[in-house]
Amino acid sequence: MKKVFLVAALSLGTMTAFAQEEKAVEAAVATEVQEEGAVVEEAVAVEAQEVKEEATVVEEAVAAEAQEAKEETAMEEVAATQDAFNEVTLEEVPAAITEALAKDHPGTTISKAHMNKASEYKLEVTKEDGTSISLYSDAEGNWIDM
Repeated sequence: MKKVFLVAALSLGTMTAFAQEEKAVEAAVATEVQEEGAVVEEAVAVEAQEVKEEATVVEEAVAAEAQEAKEETAMEEVAATQDAFNEVTLEEVPAAITEALAKDHPGTTISKAHMNKASEYKLEVTKEDGTSISLYSDAEGNWIDM
């Protein structure tokens, strides 16, 4: 019977050793999987940051292009408006404009006058010091910034 107990004890010891070794292997594998997961998470975070930075650069470029297009359109509209003026005689300039000119710009004289389809006037005026400027007005003598 002693032999049976001895064989049983040895068998139990071997099984315990195998179980402990298996637990150690499982723990090592779990640790390795966790470490690999952390590496993958870090790589994904770095890549996400790079994508975010690239998106910001693209957004800034698109915004700059949109602003340039807006400014170009505005300049084209001003040019089109200015080019649409046709010369008129000084007698055709409404009295409201000549009165506003005398009030707001004393000492100036109209050299040339132009009118567009919207009844807006472009006046080329000469100041007392001899310099010339262009002024814009509607038919009622209200000054327009162009």
